[in-house]
Amino acid sequence: MATSTVPGDNLPTYKLVVVGDGGVGKSALTIQFFQKIFVPDYDPTIEDSYLKHTEIDGQWAILDVLDTAGQEEFSAMREQYMRTGDGFLIVFSVTDKASFEHVDRFHQLILRVKDRDSFPMVLVANKVDLVHLRKITSEQGKEMAMKHSIAYIETSAKDPPMNVDKAFHELVRVIRRFRRGPRRRKKQNGVLTGRPDQPGFTVSYYDCLFLSGHVNHAMMAWTVKTHTHTHTHTHHRAP
Repeated sequence: MATSTVPGDNLPTYKLVVVGDGGVGKSALTIQFFQKIFVPDYDPTIEDSYLKHTEIDGQWAILDVLDTAGQEEFSAMREQYMRTGDGFLIVFSVTDKASFEHVDRFHQLILRVKDRDSFPMVLVANKVDLVHLRKITSEQGKEMAMKHSIAYIETSAKDPPMNVDKAFHELVRVIRRFRRGPRRRKKQNGVLTGRPDQPGFTVSYYDCLFLSGHVNHAMMAWTVKTHTHTHTHTHHRAP
């Protein structure tokens, strides 16, 4: 089957940051996305960076993905990497109630660092293959996403993977819509300019999607051509 040629110059680069508590599967998702393998045991991450060319919805882009530390001892580093991110995957494990409860904290920190009341994010409910250990329902996940007006997707990095590529691709779509749209409101002297009910401020319908491997609720069908190519990877492990 023929594949399209990767454009050489002037490709847009999207810096995607994967955040969430330790042990929720951030590294497993990232490695599955880049290397197409499942790594069940992985050293605690300080910072991993990955780079590859990907075609999403017919548009080539460079994805620069940062897999971050979830452990509290590395929390001081969070604001630093959040400043540079174009979009964020907030990952929790459906088997870990505390990781779900901490979604609010990550969401609020991102908005504070970005000095925005909205920013491209996707809420990722991971480890849905562990049905017998599941503590957070799909409805709870959707409610959390709707609360923050962000997209929601359920994933599993275990082979065969579920929605792993879709999670990263959806974040790129959210970033593209965010850059095109008028939804951004900047704080001035600590006060938000504009209000959600004023003209020019909208929360995209698609930013509140629930994406499942088995059911797509209230969404358009998308046909996505995706080609991935070689990537670079920089890894720093915790001592």
